[in-house]
Amino acid sequence: MDPQAALTLGQNALFLLLMVSAPVLAVVLAVGLVISLFQAITQIHEATLSFVPKLIGAIAVFAIAGPWMMTTLVEFIRNTILSIPNYAI
Repeated sequence: MDPQAALTLGQNALFLLLMVSAPVLAVVLAVGLVISLFQAITQIHEATLSFVPKLIGAIAVFAIAGPWMMTTLVEFIRNTILSIPNYAI
């Protein structure tokens, strides 16, 4: 495997990581923002208040987007494993 192929594979893996993790991170960020706004308005400063809604949001995203995430990851791994003979010296 030449260095260019290794860098391309690493770049594709990092892009896939960002693409798969983005929905969960976006929902958790949005829920955290809403909870922080609620805490600022009501002046309730409980650190554990945001934990449960973030967890519920993350579980909901995994339930909705989980099959897409799994399919995308399995397809990437499958293509990577199948391309191993092409990189053999």
